[in-house]
Amino acid sequence: MGILSGNPQNEPMHYGEVFGVWSYLSIGKGLFVGYQTLINHTGDKDLKSFLEDLIRNMKPEMEQIENLLKANGIAPPPTPPERPVASLESIPVGARFNDPEIAAMVAADLAAGLVACSQIIGQSIREDIAMTFAQLHTAKAQAGARLLRISKEKGWLVPPPLHLQAPELVHA
Repeated sequence: MGILSGNPQNEPMHYGEVFGVWSYLSIGKGLFVGYQTLINHTGDKDLKSFLEDLIRNMKPEMEQIENLLKANGIAPPPTPPERPVASLESIPVGARFNDPEIAAMVAADLAAGLVACSQIIGQSIREDIAMTFAQLHTAKAQAGARLLRISKEKGWLVPPPLHLQAPELVHA
């Protein structure tokens, strides 16, 4: 049997997998504390609930990825300190992020996360890593759909110009 046969967890990670997984975790840790801060700026109860759920789901995801790195002898990226809870009223009005801005930022993060998961899936030769990131991809897509629905309901979504009329086709 070759080095890449048998139980995938006994296979070494290649450098692309290491870099992708390590970078994903590093960015995820930063987003985690960033979302804690954004909760302090959020006035809308639906958006706040969404962010709280997102953070709650990120914690086991980060632990799973950190354990993968450690099991392969790779030191995980540093974890920034968690952010304290603050009341919205204690943040000066001019210094606050508003709810539509928060929704747009988080939507962009989720979209970037989809791309990152896809990239890791595509470069993985270990099935367990590819499957882990396929599950994370699905969870991000579901979170993105939930946030899109919230943004539409609240009137926060600013669509690009809509193409309402198709030109008439000229038949020769």
